[in-house]
Amino acid sequence: MSTYETVEVGAQDVAADVAALYEDGITARRGAFPVPWVDRLREDVDAAFEEALARPGGAVGRGPNRYYVEVHPEQISGFVELVDHPWVRSLCAAVLGPEYRIVEVGFDVPRRGAVDQPWHRDFPMPEETRRERRLTSLAFNVTTVDTTDEMGPFEIAPGTQWDDGPEFEHGMFPPRSAYDRYRERAVRKYPRRGDVSARSALTIHRGTANRSGLDRPVLVLGVDGPEADNSERHDLAVTRRYWDALPERVRRHLDCPVVETLTPITQKHTIEGLVMGDA
Repeated sequence: MSTYETVEVGAQDVAADVAALYEDGITARRGAFPVPWVDRLREDVDAAFEEALARPGGAVGRGPNRYYVEVHPEQISGFVELVDHPWVRSLCAAVLGPEYRIVEVGFDVPRRGAVDQPWHRDFPMPEETRRERRLTSLAFNVTTVDTTDEMGPFEIAPGTQWDDGPEFEHGMFPPRSAYDRYRERAVRKYPRRGDVSARSALTIHRGTANRSGLDRPVLVLGVDGPEADNSERHDLAVTRRYWDALPERVRRHLDCPVVETLTPITQKHTIEGLVMGDA
């Protein structure tokens, strides 16, 4: 099912990436995928986005003119190439252990007129992270465009994956009194087609204002370690035919039911929409 030559990457090759995740909360692999693969991914994302916008609950607002859509793996033709990429596999195993589980496939779409989001993390801090300073999940991002400053790039405050306190609204939104610290640390990311990043979704971040006339879709792959429970927030499923065609090393990490017919996903990310303002 792969369309490119894969080369095994051992755990020793991602040691620097693991260190970056623990220090900065984010790392990346440039040129991980060929541009034609990304352009085909963009076609799949655009089709899924159009379908989601046409039905109630298909897309959730994450601020004005900004949407999130969760999809089933087989809606993305490059799903196997993504999750079976040697860098992705090796990083998941190195950070989360050999029993890591794929729990989320979706995409964010900041459209023209999207505004700066409030600083946030994607879910409350797990107890394992709070007590042991240990990461229990990863979020991989794949841009479908060559990002420019006018498109509203992703902005992240390195090292803030360990920030926590009772003043975080819903466990996710730090108080505005902390914004100066995040702005001082902030780094804007300008990935190009073919790049893939990995981050702790606990690292404080935001989308910035899209002043261009272009959408900036970004694919999101969520992966849990054995102790994480992010699968409760998602509704992945695959058909029997698709499951049977998957490589065994992909099946063993795919945490979802096998069904006869797929049901379109109704999005669950209501807190983000409430706090950031519905689209």
